[in-house]
Amino acid sequence: MAVPIKEFRITEVKQPNIGEVKPSVVTAKVTFSISSYKAQIRSEWNALKEHDVLFLLSIRPSFEPLSSEEASNATVPQKLGLQYVRGCEIVEVRDEDGTLMNDFTGRIKRDEWKPPKGDLRTVTIALDTAQYHMDVSDIAETGADDVYGTFNILMRRKPKENNFKAILESIRDLMNETCIVPKWLHDILLGYGDPSAAQWTNMPDLIKKVDFKDTFLDAAHVIESFPNYKVRFINSDGTDNSNPCPPFRIKFPENLESMVHALPGNVISTQTSNDASSMQDDHSDKVELVVEAYVPPDPGPYPQDQPKQNSVRFTPTQVGVILSGVQPGLTMVVGPPGTGKTDTAVQILNVLYHNCPSQRTLIITHSNQALNDLFEKIMERDVPARYLLRLGQGEQELATELDFSRQGRVNAMLVRRLELLSEVERLARSLQLPEDVGYTCETAGYFWLLHVYSRWELFLAACAQNQDKPTFIQDRFPFKEFFSNTAKPIFAAESFEKDMHTAKGCFRHLQTMFQELEECRAFELLKSTVDRSNYLMTKQAKIVAMTCTHAALKRKDFLHLGFKYDNLLMEESAQILEIETFIPMLLQRQEDDRARLKRCILIGDHHQLPPVVKNMAFQKYSHMDQSLFTRFVRLGIPYIELNAQGRARPSLARLYNWRYKDLGDLSYVKENEIFQRANSGFSYDYQLVDVPDFHGRGESAPSPWFYQNEGEAEYIVSVYMYMRLLGYPASKISILTTYNGQKLLIRDVINRRCVPYDFIGPPHKVATVDKFQGQQNDFILLSLVRSRFVGHLRDVRRLVVAMSRARLGLYVFCRRSLFEQCYELQPTFQLLLQRPDHLSLNLNEFTTFTDRHVEDTGPVQLVSGIEEMANIVNYKMHQVYQARVTSYQSNQYSAYPGQSAMEIDASEENGTENAEPSVGEMDLDNGTEKDTSLPPDAISNGSAHLDASVEENGNA
Repeated sequence: MAVPIKEFRITEVKQPNIGEVKPSVVTAKVTFSISSYKAQIRSEWNALKEHDVLFLLSIRPSFEPLSSEEASNATVPQKLGLQYVRGCEIVEVRDEDGTLMNDFTGRIKRDEWKPPKGDLRTVTIALDTAQYHMDVSDIAETGADDVYGTFNILMRRKPKENNFKAILESIRDLMNETCIVPKWLHDILLGYGDPSAAQWTNMPDLIKKVDFKDTFLDAAHVIESFPNYKVRFINSDGTDNSNPCPPFRIKFPENLESMVHALPGNVISTQTSNDASSMQDDHSDKVELVVEAYVPPDPGPYPQDQPKQNSVRFTPTQVGVILSGVQPGLTMVVGPPGTGKTDTAVQILNVLYHNCPSQRTLIITHSNQALNDLFEKIMERDVPARYLLRLGQGEQELATELDFSRQGRVNAMLVRRLELLSEVERLARSLQLPEDVGYTCETAGYFWLLHVYSRWELFLAACAQNQDKPTFIQDRFPFKEFFSNTAKPIFAAESFEKDMHTAKGCFRHLQTMFQELEECRAFELLKSTVDRSNYLMTKQAKIVAMTCTHAALKRKDFLHLGFKYDNLLMEESAQILEIETFIPMLLQRQEDDRARLKRCILIGDHHQLPPVVKNMAFQKYSHMDQSLFTRFVRLGIPYIELNAQGRARPSLARLYNWRYKDLGDLSYVKENEIFQRANSGFSYDYQLVDVPDFHGRGESAPSPWFYQNEGEAEYIVSVYMYMRLLGYPASKISILTTYNGQKLLIRDVINRRCVPYDFIGPPHKVATVDKFQGQQNDFILLSLVRSRFVGHLRDVRRLVVAMSRARLGLYVFCRRSLFEQCYELQPTFQLLLQRPDHLSLNLNEFTTFTDRHVEDTGPVQLVSGIEEMANIVNYKMHQVYQARVTSYQSNQYSAYPGQSAMEIDASEENGTENAEPSVGEMDLDNGTEKDTSLPPDAISNGSAHLDASVEENGNA
């Protein structure tokens, strides 16, 4: 993408650094206009931001056309008249009024942001100083052209491909620095020594007693989670507890090697809890595990004080992952599709925060989608929002009203400061003291020491002498008036112990309030937005989340600011390049030649797609598409493999669970009603549909690697329309394909056949299998496109991704004769081909609701091909039309009650052309509905080139 340059000028050339001849900095300003471009192109140019790379081009085209012989021998620069190319990096972007755009440093407050004005954009750029020095030297010595006076085109790359410079700089800096990785991780990274050396059981400084908070839902859950141990429950005072209730603290014995969860994944036991419970009687010599059931302190009298609770019943394997993640060392987790990787990761963060509150954790993922999923779940756990920070541009996509960017968190802290100071003033009034103690966070801190904490100490001393008086606390509690606004009275005056528990909860509320004020004090003292946001990132936030790309882009800034963290949790680590996995481990400076990193938790699935490397030489011969996670697995590093999926029907899971060791199903997917019921309108929950040549043609490639299959596109869209006409929500249906060309073709067919009708519309997503990794939907329609060669689906990892996206229904459209012969895909296609290869419908079901069991096919209607499916859809659309006309006529009749029944009958006999339905008309010759609420050009094509086949066969 390129634009003509209106103005280019060098603005600053700084003196060289000591010992160098090239300038230290060369900056220039480029002005261009976006007035003549469409909205999408304008928005892409407006999205330019700091550190993006641009290219300055000098083009002098020849006005004399080249002969055919000259054109065949000419290079690309000769054909285009390209004279010079120079790279540059964006420093800042300003609009026509000179207002700064796309600032992520906090110089512009988010509430002060305004859309850019005018069509002119001025970009301040940093030029390559070494190249500039060479160019200027050539001009001085040889009289060469002034390159910088000839630039007339500004070019940019796609945003997702434009981060190479910062990543290469980070790699260069790492190569030139003395990188100190933690000693416990050093040999593992190099592939030396004992593969299990970094496992938590071999690490020093273990946490002997772990507070699991809300991990366990009940005592039986604890016993299920540790089948190799003899569990004994005790109270906080050490006595046995016969009726234990969560939360639990667990003290682990010295001999930890016998734990099943500490073994490598290739030898891990995958016994179910039932097998484990049956073995308990046979192994009376099990190691005793002491579990302390304790009463958590009262958090306070207000509803917002109550902690958010976990509702997931973690499996024994997931509990093993949580335990391993909380302990220091390297934790490797292989998470097959639907096994709760995100829930497990969130619980690790939750337990880690409560056991090590002073430590800071960095979360890294490959995609913004995965990071947002993880972050949204963290917000639902007992971690205060003021300790959460989301860096990068994907923060805008978070499904929450709260703003978790740096600027958003700073604003939230300032707003919270005002709320807390008003509460301090209310507390002062309740104690009959001057309200000016709530003027600043500092005065509030003095007020806490002099008036609040001192009163509490006097109260505790008095309570110690009056424990026999049930009403003493109600009468003497010093902050009773402050808590008079609760929904019900805080003290019942029935028991001294109960009231004392409540009083401590009230004091804990005050304690938390003044602790928050102390944390807000820095934001009160720092005046600039940049300083506040930097303080938030380096000191305040306990959990910081970003993508691996953002980490590589901003590594230099993190080092400059003194960013620190103790724990690293990496999701989707099997999709991240090795260097992009390594960089997040080194985003902080070392302290006294010692690495601060204590834990490294890698979660991924090497059986799904690897990192994308477009350069085939790097991919095939340098193995750059092997992630660090995959390399660790190949080196024999111990890992834990999650072994129970809770996403898909068990029947759908069988299509891909052969790729994993003993991947079972959670009881939820076996027992829940939604997984027991059949898919209405379909005989089977999954099926392979053989698609023959359409109009004498199978796959086609308008350009190299741009594969399309028109027959599969039309068939899939017909099935999608059939589902919508039955009442399936569009948000629950996704259409996937293995090639970008097919994706664009399917979108074209949807725009032509579905979008004009308000009761159909587009599906939730049309995407490639590769892009849909990490996502899911209830119903997946999958097009495999190829009809001559299997293509890149031969990679079993891509097949696993494709088969594991659906929860309730999967319908695969392909050429049976091609794919059934592919050896690598046999385990999946043997299962698919046990069912008919023609789409099997149940035409007796007219809505999405059915009582039919998933294994009951009902009356089967085999669809012969694309044309018959189109006829079925047209007939369904005709039914919808008739229902709408009937509804319209009944509304008309109710509007004119004086009209006789004879007149209504006459109008019905005359046909629908006399009625004027507001919804639309159906042309019954070709089965196309004409929506009068849309412009004529939006509906002129109707069902496109299916019309001919429908007319040939007659109306359905």
